[in-house]
Amino acid sequence: MRYFRALIALILDIFRNRKLLWQMTKRDFRQRYLGSYLGILWAFIQPTITVLIFWFVFEVGFKAMPVENFPFILWLVCGMFPWFFISESILSATNSVIESSFLVKKIVFRVELLPIVKIMSALVVHIFFVAILFAMFAIYGYSISIYNVQIIYYFFAMICLSLGISWLTSSLTVFLRDVGQFATMLLQFGFWGTPIFWDLHLIPEKFQFILKLNPAYYLVEGYRQSFIYKEWFWQHEYLTIYFWALTAVVMFAGAWCFKKLRPHFADVL
Repeated sequence: MRYFRALIALILDIFRNRKLLWQMTKRDFRQRYLGSYLGILWAFIQPTITVLIFWFVFEVGFKAMPVENFPFILWLVCGMFPWFFISESILSATNSVIESSFLVKKIVFRVELLPIVKIMSALVVHIFFVAILFAMFAIYGYSISIYNVQIIYYFFAMICLSLGISWLTSSLTVFLRDVGQFATMLLQFGFWGTPIFWDLHLIPEKFQFILKLNPAYYLVEGYRQSFIYKEWFWQHEYLTIYFWALTAVVMFAGAWCFKKLRPHFADVL
């Protein structure tokens, strides 16, 4: 119960510091592309080039067959885009405390905000990806649907999951730098263990439940439900309950670990 109250207090503190959080997000976003001629335009050029490459490879080159009567490229990007956000958020947030060690050492600062800054920075790029997703569906002749609204729900779900993992990895990385490498390796396994490039129905039904235990499955399929299958998230009540139960455990574990290790950050950095 004590940790539950601590987590609620932290969430309220994040809300109170929302202006500072937004300023730090903008600063982090600019610093990523500092010194390059095109500056922050690279944040939007790169996603556009990525989509064009996917389109050329799978539609022009491989001439991939439709999946459930939908163009393969649309089915693919609905899975790729949320994964891009998850992986970028976790990888960048894992090193957030180390990268901002000067804040940890010299300023009375809510260090818990540092992973959130990285996640919000990744969210800016992801929103642009979603805009591309809408444009691609429009080009292929699919109109906007009321089901698209639940993308906001999946935004929130991805942020919560990424934040819980990031609190855990960013605090451990201060003491064990190999954690970043482990996170990269696990994300690689997670990518191929999530039905992004392949359809879950290719797996025998008796083994499908194992892959559904991966929380990324819920998010990837959620995007496809919003854009392709036209289903609401509450129609999959067991998966929804499982996802939020797991996410709550991850957030509590991450917050607890961060709180326990935070007093020692300055001594190690």
